[in-house]
Amino acid sequence: MYKKILRPIFFLMSPEGIHHFTVSMMKCVRYIPGMKSLLRAIFRVSDPVLEREVLGMKFPNPVGLAAGFDKNAEVCNELSCLGFGFLEVGTITPKGQPGNPKPRLFRLIGDQAIINRMGFNNLGVENAVKNLKKANPNLIIGGNLGKNTLTPNERAASDYLKLFRSLYEYVDYFVINVSCPNIVNLRDLQDNGLKEILNTLIEFRRGQNSYRPIMLKISPDLTNEQIDNMIATMIECKIDGIVATNTTTSREGLSASPSQVERIGNGGLSGAPLTKRSLEIVKYIHTKTEGRFPIIGVGGIMTVEDALAMLDAGACLIQVYSGFIYNGPSFVNQICKALKEREQIKKYQK
Repeated sequence: MYKKILRPIFFLMSPEGIHHFTVSMMKCVRYIPGMKSLLRAIFRVSDPVLEREVLGMKFPNPVGLAAGFDKNAEVCNELSCLGFGFLEVGTITPKGQPGNPKPRLFRLIGDQAIINRMGFNNLGVENAVKNLKKANPNLIIGGNLGKNTLTPNERAASDYLKLFRSLYEYVDYFVINVSCPNIVNLRDLQDNGLKEILNTLIEFRRGQNSYRPIMLKISPDLTNEQIDNMIATMIECKIDGIVATNTTTSREGLSASPSQVERIGNGGLSGAPLTKRSLEIVKYIHTKTEGRFPIIGVGGIMTVEDALAMLDAGACLIQVYSGFIYNGPSFVNQICKALKEREQIKKYQK
C-alpha cells in the first residue's frame, strides 16, 4: 500500500514539505485514543531472540532510526510505536539555527537516494531538553551532537561540552557528529581537534554518577589510513564505539543524469548508492578491532537483505533513514521478522 499508493502521493510534495507534514501527522497521533496501541500492534515485533545487549543497555531489537528525522526530539513517543529498537534525535546544536538556504533536500528516485544539505537546522538544545523531559517512549534514545555553524573549529569543544552537559540526564547515549559534509570545515575536526572534544567530554563524564556511552560518527569518504586514525583516537580517548557511516559527497555510480546532479549541487548523499561503502567500512572496522568495540551500522540499508548484511559485517546495531523513507513504516517490522526467523532457524539447528 505504501509503495503503490502513499509514496507516489507523498513524492509529489517537496521532500522537506512532506517531512514536516509527516511530523505534524505523528503529533496528531497523541490526541487520538488508542492510536498508539494500534500502531504498536501493527508494527512492533517482540521476541527475546531480537534483543541485543550493547553499550551496557538492553535493546529490544537492533533496528534504530538514524539522526535527522526527529531533529528536535518532538515525536519520540510516536516513533517508538513503529517498531524501532532505539531512536537517535538531532543533530542538536547549542543554539537554534535555521540551517542552509532552501531548497536543501532532494530525491534521486531512480537511484533510491537522497541528497541533503540541511546544515544542522534545529531549535537548539534548550528546546530539545524541554521535549525530552516530556517524552516517555520506553525506548533507548541517543543524542546526536554538532557544533553551531558560526562556531569556529578552535572553539568547537565548548559547543560539544555544552550539549553534553545539557542532555546528559535526558538521553541514554551520545553520538559526536564531526563528519557531516553540510557544515563548512566541520569534517576537518576528524583530523584536527577531535581529541580535544572527546577528552573534554570524558572529563565531564568522570564526575557524573551515571555513565553515558559516547560514539563517534565517521564519514564514508575516509581512507583506510584515516579510519585507522579514528580507531586509534577511539581507543586512546576511551570512547565506546563508532557509528559508520554519515552521508557521502561522492556522486559515483548514479543513474541520474549529470545535469540533474549538477542542478542539485552540494550535499550529503544517502540511500542505495552508499550501501556498498558503508558495508565495507563496517567490516573493515570490525576486522581491524577484532570485534572488541560496538559498531552502529548506518548508510544504504534499503532492503531487508541490506540490514542482515550489515549485521553480518560486524554491526551490533543498525539504523535506517532513507530506507525508511522509500519503504515506509513497515520497513522496521520486515527487518525484525526476517531477523527473528533467521535467529530461530539458527537456534533450531543448534
